[in-house]
Amino acid sequence: MPDPSPVFGRETSSRPSRASLRTAVVWDVLKDALDRRVKATGKDSLDVLDTGGGSGNFAVPVARLGHRVTVVDPSPNALFALERRAAEAGVADRVTGVQGDVHGLFDVVEREAYDAVLCHGVLEYVDDPAEGVRNAVAALRTGGSLSLLAAGLGGAVLARALAGHFTEARHALTDPDGRWGAGDPVPRRFTAEQLAELTAEAGLRIGAVHGVRVFADLVPGVLVDTEPGAAEALLKLEAAAAELPSFHAIATQLHVLGEKRA
Repeated sequence: MPDPSPVFGRETSSRPSRASLRTAVVWDVLKDALDRRVKATGKDSLDVLDTGGGSGNFAVPVARLGHRVTVVDPSPNALFALERRAAEAGVADRVTGVQGDVHGLFDVVEREAYDAVLCHGVLEYVDDPAEGVRNAVAALRTGGSLSLLAAGLGGAVLARALAGHFTEARHALTDPDGRWGAGDPVPRRFTAEQLAELTAEAGLRIGAVHGVRVFADLVPGVLVDTEPGAAEALLKLEAAAAELPSFHAIATQLHVLGEKRA
C-alpha cells in the first residue's frame, strides 16, 4: 500500500513542505498509535473517527494506510472537498463524510465503535470542551486511542510579542480563554496541563503530550524556502523539541494522545 506521506507534502519534492513542517509530529505519533492498535487487535483495518476532520488532511492519509475513516464535520463545503480529495487519492471506498459536530456526535455515529478518534482543532470552537472530549472518548472502543490537537496559549502569547503587539500578548496571557483581543479569530486556547486534565477526567490514560509548531510559525518563510537544508533541519528540530515539556509552553498547538481504559 502506498505511503500516505505525500499527502503531507513530504515526497512531492526533495524538501519538506511548510504543511509537513506543521503536521509531521502529529502524524508520526498518530501513525504509531494506529500501528500499535493493529498489532493489539490483530485487525488489518481499523475503524477511525475524525471529528471536525474537514477536507481530510488526516482522514485521507489514514485511509491510505488501509483503515476505514468516518469524518464528522458541520461544513457541507468541507465534506464536498473531502469527497473529492478521497477520490483523487483512490480511497473513496474507505472514507465516509457525515455532517454533524462533536456535541451531537451520537446523532450521526455509534458509541464505542472506533479504534481511534481524532479531535483536531475542535475544542477551541465548541461551547463545552469537556463535553466534546467526553463524547470523543465515548466513541472509542476499550483500548482505543484519542488524538487530541488544540491551540496552545503560550504560542499565541509569544507570536503577538514577537510581532510587537505587547499589550495583546499580555491580554492573551491573562485572559481566561487565552484570547489576545476582540479581533482574535480563535475563541479559546489551552495549556498542556488543561488538555491533560480534560482527557484524564474523561477516563483516558495519557500516553504522550507533544508541542506542535514550536518553531515553524516563528521562522521566516524565506529562510526555510531558500536556505539549503533549512527545511529538513527545522523538521528534525521540531521533532526533537516536541517531546520536551519545557517547549510545550511556547508551542502554537498542543497534542495529547490518550488510551481508553478498560
